Amino acid sequence: MPMILNEEQNMLKDSAKDFCTNNAPIAQLRSLRDADAKEGFDTGTWNSMVELGWAAIPWGEDHGGLAFGYKGLGVVTEETGRTLTASPLYASVWVGGTIVNTGGSDAQKSELLPQVAAGELLLALALEEGHRHAPYQIATSAKSAGDGYTISGKKTFVLDGHVANKLIVVARTSGDSGARDGLSLFLVDADADGVTITRTKMADSRNAANIEFTDVKVDADALIGEEGKGADILDPSLDIARIGLSAEMLGSLQECFERTVEYLKERKQFGVPIGSFQALKHRAANMFCEIELSKSCVLEALTALDEGRDAQEIAKLASLTKAKVGETYNLVSREGIQMHGGIGMTDEFDIGFFIKRAAVTEQTFGDVNFHRNRYGELEGY
Repeated sequence: MPMILNEEQNMLKDSAKDFCTNNAPIAQLRSLRDADAKEGFDTGTWNSMVELGWAAIPWGEDHGGLAFGYKGLGVVTEETGRTLTASPLYASVWVGGTIVNTGGSDAQKSELLPQVAAGELLLALALEEGHRHAPYQIATSAKSAGDGYTISGKKTFVLDGHVANKLIVVARTSGDSGARDGLSLFLVDADADGVTITRTKMADSRNAANIEFTDVKVDADALIGEEGKGADILDPSLDIARIGLSAEMLGSLQECFERTVEYLKERKQFGVPIGSFQALKHRAANMFCEIELSKSCVLEALTALDEGRDAQEIAKLASLTKAKVGETYNLVSREGIQMHGGIGMTDEFDIGFFIKRAAVTEQTFGDVNFHRNRYGELEGY
């Protein structure tokens, strides 16, 4: 498969760009933040995204999907990144839907994926238990109880946790914290007895939650995949999610860069645009080169997903991409603030929203250092 967009994917990208620009500009995120919106996203905009078929893009038609591939979903997600669109697309489709599609039983896929595609079901992954990404550092327990399980523990940084209808909980059925073996995945109703959800307000004005599980009872059919083998589902699903987040970050950093360049052309000092200063030209050129490298990483990773390459190669590409794009987003967002000068630190300009989003997305599912180390380990170092 060539590492380029075909005609249909380009049409989808143009359509997504038009929709996000006109229906979900950054002004919408600002409004949601200022109003302290309960959901954290605009329900009307989300319903329109569902009607466009965005929530159904990646999986097969037999489960209510469009079978348009992850490259198709990637170009849509990139455009949502440009306008910092707040929606359940990432948590429900890229993360939750991917886990069900990757490791769910036929019954689970038939029941849940059509609901996700139709916007009727919101999913959230309850994974993290600390301040840094550590997918195997799980102390939350799931103990056999009759014909089901009892789950107890605490989770942090659950994306869209306070609006989700169902939670995918990573719990330990055996082994010690830090061990890959012994993890299991469970579907838990968000309103089940014993589930306590506390919404948290993040720097980027997006949704997250801390969730506590106190003797939460679930049936045996709530288990996704095999008991104790949850990491076999979690690992490839997280890699897909990392690539998806990188696509969003790519859109954001491109928009941040373009806004900065426009400001360099408009802002004048000593009677000339500051963009004519050689030092700023060099810094802008450096950003441009890093952005082009980031584009190649994201496109190659999305292409690998659609080609169904082996898990080891996709894992390497996921970590390579997340590290590179995270590094570039960090650079571009900070340079954007610097080049805007003092006004860039104020809330008057939208440029500040990008640096806040960059900080959160870098930490989500592993920062630059995590993925550099992981890439080295995957390469055998």
